[in-house]
Amino acid sequence: MSSDELNAVNKHLRKIARRALNPLGGVESKRALVDEYAAAHPSILEVNAEVTPVLFDKFQGEWVSADTSDPDRRILYIHGGSWMAGRVEKYRPHIARIAAATSSVVLAIDYRLAPENPFPRGLEDCVTAYKWMCRNGPKNKNAASSLFIMGDSAGGNLSLATLLVLKDRQINMPDAAVALSPATDMSWSSPSIKKNAKSDVALNAKLMPMVSYGYLQKKVDPKTPYASPLFGDLEGLPPVLLQVGDTEILLDDAVGFVEKAKAAGVDATLEVYPDMPHVFQAFAPYLPDANQALQRIGEFIKRQSIGNIEQISNSED
Repeated sequence: MSSDELNAVNKHLRKIARRALNPLGGVESKRALVDEYAAAHPSILEVNAEVTPVLFDKFQGEWVSADTSDPDRRILYIHGGSWMAGRVEKYRPHIARIAAATSSVVLAIDYRLAPENPFPRGLEDCVTAYKWMCRNGPKNKNAASSLFIMGDSAGGNLSLATLLVLKDRQINMPDAAVALSPATDMSWSSPSIKKNAKSDVALNAKLMPMVSYGYLQKKVDPKTPYASPLFGDLEGLPPVLLQVGDTEILLDDAVGFVEKAKAAGVDATLEVYPDMPHVFQAFAPYLPDANQALQRIGEFIKRQSIGNIEQISNSED
């Protein structure tokens, strides 16, 4: 695909990628860059949603609701940012569009970040938030009719890792999960890490080991399943939808996970978008392919919700 919108987004991302190579400023400068990631056009930053703050013991979050949101259809959204950056406040426009596309309420959390809070603290926050969401809505303390987990990039990693934790701890699983451009292999050994090193305008393949160091701090094997879900036992996971652009260094992280999930009997769907950059969905409504991807996410979530309601009705009969 070639368009003025895509060219503008890529130009914006190349500028951010160049600034990420600057060794000065430390972790705070990198966090500032992630805050700017989606700011390629003013329309992307518009928010049309109701926001309700939520306080947890060690972190905070917020409910984001659109006009069409069903308060009993709930999504836990886990933002990206290399496990060391990202804020719900800056993700709010994207999360509001997720709420609208899926007709759901979205619980977005500011989980604890590395390097101050290394693995597995952020992951534990995701599990805590999911368990809380099961029995709490934006207005009332009540059980949900359907539950989902979704995240992008590092948040996609945490979303899939959360599924593995829930399975191992025998906690009720969500009805489905969605991961956008997820990192599933922190050994950075998938073929596209090298193959797409030049085509990826957002992520620098040479910086990935530094990302691992900040999160795992050489205390954890990068192939530990909770750090790299690709190496986990995927049998018994709920349906999953993964979306990724074919220019990304993380392309094969998504491909490999879906292939392994299908082999384990999981209902897994992979959608690869030509020419799209890392987490391109965040550039809606400006980028046409982002709008298409959000529509597909909405269809997936609603389809799984209907299936869950039918299953509950049959069990009651």
